[in-house]
Amino acid sequence: MSSLSDADRETLVSTARTTVGDELRSITYFDDREEIDQVYLRGDLEADADLVGFADTERLGFRAQTDYQDSELGPYQFTIRVFEGGYLTRVIVGDHGAFVTTDPMDLDRFEELGVALAGALREVAGGETPEPPEQ
Repeated sequence: MSSLSDADRETLVSTARTTVGDELRSITYFDDREEIDQVYLRGDLEADADLVGFADTERLGFRAQTDYQDSELGPYQFTIRVFEGGYLTRVIVGDHGAFVTTDPMDLDRFEELGVALAGALREVAGGETPEPPEQ
C-alpha cells in the first residue's frame, strides 16, 4: 500500500504536468526501501513497464547523494537518462524520490523539472527535508 496521500499524489502530478505538459508519460514514486507507486500513467500507454526493475536501478541514486556530497561540482540535484523514444528524470530528496518519463523534449526543460520535482518531494515529506544549498 502506498504511503502517499491523494494530496501528495496530486502535488507530484500537478508539478510534473505544469513543468513538462503533454510530454509527460509517467511518474513513479519510490523510497529507499521497498515502496514503489506509479502515481501517473498517460492514457495512451500500457501499464507493463518493469517498475520494480526501474526503481531498483533508480534507488542507486540514494548512494549518489552521499558519493557526490563533497564534489567540486556542487550538490547532486537530479539524473537524466536518455532513451531513443524519450527521457527518464530521477529526483531524490532525503529518503524518497520520483522518476518521471517524458516524450522527447528540449533538454533545457529538465533543469526546471528537476528543481520543481525536488520542491514537490520536500512538500510530500512535510518540509522535513532541508532545502539544497544556494549555488
